[in-house]
Amino acid sequence: MEYTAKTDKATVVNLTNHSYWNLGGAQSGTALDEILTVNADKYLLADEALIPTGEIVPVDGTPVDFRSPHRVGERMAQINDRQCGGGYGHCLLVHHKTPGALVFCARLEDPASGRTMDVSTTQPGVQIFTANFGSGAFSGPGGYAYPAHLGVCLETQHFPDSPNKPQFPSTVLRPGETFHEITVHKFGLVQ
Repeated sequence: MEYTAKTDKATVVNLTNHSYWNLGGAQSGTALDEILTVNADKYLLADEALIPTGEIVPVDGTPVDFRSPHRVGERMAQINDRQCGGGYGHCLLVHHKTPGALVFCARLEDPASGRTMDVSTTQPGVQIFTANFGSGAFSGPGGYAYPAHLGVCLETQHFPDSPNKPQFPSTVLRPGETFHEITVHKFGLVQ
C-alpha cells in the first residue's frame, strides 16, 4: 500500500489501512492462537478513550512485548487497560534505525495452516487491534456469528493524536510538501 497526499493548505494527514487478519481462513474462529512478532520496544500509553497521553514507555515486562514471538491470546488476560475491552488496542513504536526507511514491522503466523504474513513499513507506529467486540457482533455468510478476537489488525500509521502532542512526529502536511508512506504485506508459508 502506497499512500501519497499533497495539499494547498496546512492539513493533518495520517493515512492507514484497517484490515483484520485471521490467517486460519474464513469462519476459522478466533486469531488468539496465531503467533505475533512486532519490531517495537516502546508503546504509547493511552487514556480510557484510547487517546495517547503523550507518554512513551518500554514494552519490557508488559503484555504488549512482542519482540519475540507470542500467541496473540497468550497474555491478553494481563491487559488491565480498561479501554481495550479485553484485548489489544495499543500503538507500538516501530523500531527504525533511519526514520522513514522501509523496515520489518511485524509477522503474523497461523500454526494450524502454516500461513504467514510479514509486514514492512515506513510508518513510525503500528496500532494492534484484536477485534475486542462481543461474540456475534458481526455475522458472515450463512449467518456465521463471528467470535470476539476474530482477527488481528496491524494498522501502520503515525501516532494517534499527534497534532496535540508536540513530542510526537508531526502529521501536519503543508503546501509544497508530499506525504508519502509505504506498507507491504507479504504472504507465505512456514518453511
